[in-house]
Amino acid sequence: MSKIKVAVIGCGTIANTAHIPAYMKNPNAEIKYFCDIQLDRAEKAVKEYGCGTAIEDYRKILEDPEIEAISVCTPNNVHSTITIDCLRAGKNVLCEKPAARTYEEALEMQKVQHETGKVLNIGVVNRFNTGVNIIKKMIEDGELGEVYHVYVSFRSQRSIPGLGGAFTTKAIAGGGALIDWGVHFLDIVMYCTGDPKPRTVTGQAYSKLGRDMKNYSYIDMWAGPPNYEGTYDVDDFVTAMIRTEGPSITVNGAWAQNIFVNEMYIDFLGDKAGIRLQYGSDFKLYSAKNGALLETSPKFNSTDMFQNEIDAFLACIRSGEKLPSHIDTVILTSQIMQAIYDSSETRAEIKL
Repeated sequence: MSKIKVAVIGCGTIANTAHIPAYMKNPNAEIKYFCDIQLDRAEKAVKEYGCGTAIEDYRKILEDPEIEAISVCTPNNVHSTITIDCLRAGKNVLCEKPAARTYEEALEMQKVQHETGKVLNIGVVNRFNTGVNIIKKMIEDGELGEVYHVYVSFRSQRSIPGLGGAFTTKAIAGGGALIDWGVHFLDIVMYCTGDPKPRTVTGQAYSKLGRDMKNYSYIDMWAGPPNYEGTYDVDDFVTAMIRTEGPSITVNGAWAQNIFVNEMYIDFLGDKAGIRLQYGSDFKLYSAKNGALLETSPKFNSTDMFQNEIDAFLACIRSGEKLPSHIDTVILTSQIMQAIYDSSETRAEIKL
């Protein structure tokens, strides 16, 4: 069987740390194009990986009948436009998270996927994480009993990325801490609990610590340096309460807060046992038996979730399998995030 010809659109951090290396390790993939509006980044990728052609305009990819798979690794504001163009050109797409800036844009992506029948997966990579999948199986097997509530915390002291740049400009990113970090945490919750339909959402998003950009103190800024002539109009703190057909969910998230403790975890609360998952790490199981309170630290071998994601994407193009990261499933997370923002703006509960 011939190799699947691949194009990577957007040659920034996520492409170089995750997508491109995973394609390079897959024996069934061949990267034919590296595309970026900053041509030098695409040219650097060609040189570094020793394959492909560097281009600026992604429309050239759409005209190439050899291309079957495309990774969209661009800023959020062009996710929907590029993805839709690719689908209509008969290409299969893995679009980085979030699906889009808004729920409306994500719905349009889903609509075009249904019209074309091509693959559209979203880069919610934790659905391919070993530990996350163990937790999901434990919940499905009833080891926690009824999971009635899930608490989510993604809070950092001072971690606003690229102050004044794309991450902090709503027109580009669509939001701040919620849409950047929260999408991963909410998606893990939805995945592990069976993707229950959301019913009501109430939330509040705050833009506080980053607004006075020149007086914002920080230790590091991974997407920096700061651009003090730029824009800061996104949330750096968010809180929410979500009711679903399954468990209720509470969220507290912060890119930046005046509490000098980082908390990145998810608590799954069941009537038989509970689990605390440390994001990107391991988890602990808490239970009781024979009058004793038990704390268990499961040990397991983890595989690279980005490699798992890329391998599954390429395989499903041939098999027709619908992955857990398909737009039809992941769109629930887009709906919840939009409802949180809408609730914050209207200061009222949103019924879905």
